[in-house]
Amino acid sequence: MEQKKIAILVDSGSDVPSDFVKEHNIFVAPLKIIYKDREYEDRLDITPQQIYDRLGEEIPKTSLPGSDRVTALFDEIVAQGYDTVLIITISTGLSGTHNMLRMMAEQYGKFEYHMVDTKNIGIGAGQQAMLAAQMLQEGKSLDAILDALKVSAEQSKVYFVLDTLEYLAKGGRIGKVSAILGGLLKLRPIISCNTDGIYDTVAKVRGNVAALSKAISIAVEEAEKHVRYTVAVAHGSALEEANRVMEELKRRLPKCERFLKTDVSPALSVHTGPGLIGIAVQVLPA
Repeated sequence: MEQKKIAILVDSGSDVPSDFVKEHNIFVAPLKIIYKDREYEDRLDITPQQIYDRLGEEIPKTSLPGSDRVTALFDEIVAQGYDTVLIITISTGLSGTHNMLRMMAEQYGKFEYHMVDTKNIGIGAGQQAMLAAQMLQEGKSLDAILDALKVSAEQSKVYFVLDTLEYLAKGGRIGKVSAILGGLLKLRPIISCNTDGIYDTVAKVRGNVAALSKAISIAVEEAEKHVRYTVAVAHGSALEEANRVMEELKRRLPKCERFLKTDVSPALSVHTGPGLIGIAVQVLPA
C-alpha cells in the first residue's frame, strides 16, 4: 500500500510557535483582524503589541481566514506533493474557522482531509498540531495519529488569567464567564474551555497574584493525573510574569516532557487584552 504524504494545516489562533511551523512545514491559515480603515492578516502583517497599542482608540473585529488565502494554501499543499491533510483548529465553540476549512477542503477536492476540533484555544490547540507533527516525524500511521489526537484533545486543558474581562465581553466570546465579576470585586476568574470547547470559569480568586498562584496549582494538579504530558505557558505582553510562572511549573512538574513558552496571536489578543497568562497541559498517549 502506498504511503500517504500528510500535511498539517492549522489556523493562526492555534499559536504554534513559528520556529516549529518552519521546522515541520506546517501550513497556517491566518485569521483576519479588521479595523475600520483596513484589514490585517494575523501574525503576517500585524503583531500582538500593535493590537494592544491601539486598544484605547479602537477594538478591532476578528474574522475567519480569507477564502483566497485558504485556496492558495491548498494549492501550495498540492504543489508540494501532499495527498492528505490533517486540519487542526481552535474550538468550534469559539470560532467558525473549523467549519469554513472543512467546507473549503470538501469543495477543493484535490486531497484527502481529516478534521480535528481541539475544543481548545491558543497554544492549547497548537500543542495538538505539534503532537501530530512529531508523530508524523516518527513515522506513525494516520490512524494512530488521529486516535492519539482524539484522546489528547479530550483530556488536555488550558487555564488562563486575564487582567480584564472587558475585551472578552466586547468581542462576544464570554461563554459561561460572568463579565460583571471582574470589575466590581477585583475577582480574577481562572478560565478554561469546557467539554464543548466554550469558555468556562473554573475558579474565582481575588487579586492577580493569588489568581496566578491558583492557576499554577490547578494546572499542576491536572498534569499529575497523567503519565505523560507537556506544558506550555502563553502570555499577552507579559513576558516577565510568564517567565516566573514557567520557573514555578518546572520546579513542581519534574516529569513534564516539554516546556514551551509563547505569546498569544494578534487575533486572540483582540479578545483578551494585554496581561494574559495561560497555562496549557497537554496529555500525551501513554
